[in-house]
Amino acid sequence: MTVPSLTNLSEVTIRLWFDQFRIHLPQNKEVLQRLIQLDEAYFGGKKGRTLFMAKEINEEEHTRKIAYSILPHANPVREEAWTFLREHIMPDSLLHTDGAAIYHGIDKWWPVEHQYDIHKKWEFELTSEIEGMFGVLRTFIRRMYHHVTVAKLPELMCEFCYRFSHPEMFENPRYYLENSLFIVPTGL
Repeated sequence: MTVPSLTNLSEVTIRLWFDQFRIHLPQNKEVLQRLIQLDEAYFGGKKGRTLFMAKEINEEEHTRKIAYSILPHANPVREEAWTFLREHIMPDSLLHTDGAAIYHGIDKWWPVEHQYDIHKKWEFELTSEIEGMFGVLRTFIRRMYHHVTVAKLPELMCEFCYRFSHPEMFENPRYYLENSLFIVPTGL
């Protein structure tokens, strides 16, 4: 049985409401600390987007914090990686990345201890969890939406981060509304 037949709503209506749901999620402005794994992925081919994603690793507290940034092109440079660090990574953290050139010397730009894996040498120990997060993201997209357009990527990333980092947002509609509705000043 399909969702439209269960709800008596058209697929167009259901997609519209899912769009509204994603649009009203608050922006996820996580700042990560201690041990962080950072990597980038590319969506949409040569004219696509770069997605920076970082995950906080804390075995004692079992945190599920992730932060992301989407660049409007598929060729990231070191300054964009540094901007991501400045916005999402606390100083004095331990940063694990792959051996991409954009990360070389990043510890001179931002006060972190930087270690990296060389994937060409089959080194994945330091970045295994963030590499796995990209697999989880792609599975989420395939199972929920079947595909993603470049235009919808920011909305889907916001939803993915909330579903992963804040699963309580989806326990009941009231909690979602309490965290996504804000009082708007009327100017009176």
